[in-house]
Amino acid sequence: MPTPADRTAARSAIRDEATRLRTLFEATGAQVVDPPVLQPADTLLDLYGEDIRARAYVTSDALRGEQMLRPDFTVPVVQMHMAHGAEPARYTYAGEVFRRQESFPDRANEYFQTGYEVFDRTDPAAADAEVFAEIRAALGDLPLRAAMGDIGILTAAVDGLQTTPARKAALRRHIWRPRRFRALLDRYAGRVPVPETRSALLASADPLADCAPVIGLRDRDEIAARIARLRDDAAAPPISENDVALLDAILSVRETLPFALEHLRDISVDLPAIAPAVDRLEARARALSARGIDIETLEFEASYGRTSMEYYDGFVFGFYAEGRSDLPPVATGGRYDALTRVLGQGAEIPAVGGVIRPGLLLELRAAR
Repeated sequence: MPTPADRTAARSAIRDEATRLRTLFEATGAQVVDPPVLQPADTLLDLYGEDIRARAYVTSDALRGEQMLRPDFTVPVVQMHMAHGAEPARYTYAGEVFRRQESFPDRANEYFQTGYEVFDRTDPAAADAEVFAEIRAALGDLPLRAAMGDIGILTAAVDGLQTTPARKAALRRHIWRPRRFRALLDRYAGRVPVPETRSALLASADPLADCAPVIGLRDRDEIAARIARLRDDAAAPPISENDVALLDAILSVRETLPFALEHLRDISVDLPAIAPAVDRLEARARALSARGIDIETLEFEASYGRTSMEYYDGFVFGFYAEGRSDLPPVATGGRYDALTRVLGQGAEIPAVGGVIRPGLLLELRAAR
């Protein structure tokens, strides 16, 4: 059993490794930044809703209101850049993040990250390749498996469905929640019946008169508006089986990058809405190859990143220890253009970044 001295030594070694990685990124021209550990909770709640409370540590302050221990660096770095940054910009950082691990009690809830972020509108494909290549180089010669995906292709596919704007918005909102996404898709396609409670409500001539007393936070007008939206949705024709099949075909793509591109090109013939996103994927493949990445063996999974990368809206990637499914990814990253729009108060800039977990690097090196 580790002694307090052992734990202190291990923590010091991880801190040193985090600093070493940051120095590597600094040598590429990245500016070192150090966002505060305490972050305003309202920003994160506005971005992710109440779900974030299940993954973050929340506290309160009499003067500053609700605060969260930093769950990651990306949001505060984007806020900093959008408020004060010049273009183009590259940033690096090293420090602790804090995540509740109720589903994975054996995983650390406080650990170090070192990151590299690029804000550059010149050539997004080249920026994607730069971040991927720099992260890969920093990981050294460890035998890690690389995987990547593209949330932008899934978003484009949803936008191309022949259905109502409200249904598209709901599906886009739940891309990062695969079970909820599938349940909505099946319901919109008419594959599952409307719940009895809802069908009875919609069949009522005066549902407000038939329902229980209003005791929640919504008033009667808000409830009536919600019922009207549910009735509009019930009256909408189902999403066609062909559209569902095309979406399922995209979600099932899991091949090496060249074959995945070929497969997605074939699908885009029947679902033209994804063609621009596939063009971006092809440009990224060329940029990766120009950076010396062997794209012939690089795995591409269309569903990759759907359970843990909520603010990403395009390219996503991760590096994993072979034969260690018990470990989280050693490094992850992706593109988050939409986040800059949300936090930019009218401004926006293409942005992509990635983080490394130095503690996992040391653990894997020690096990070699």
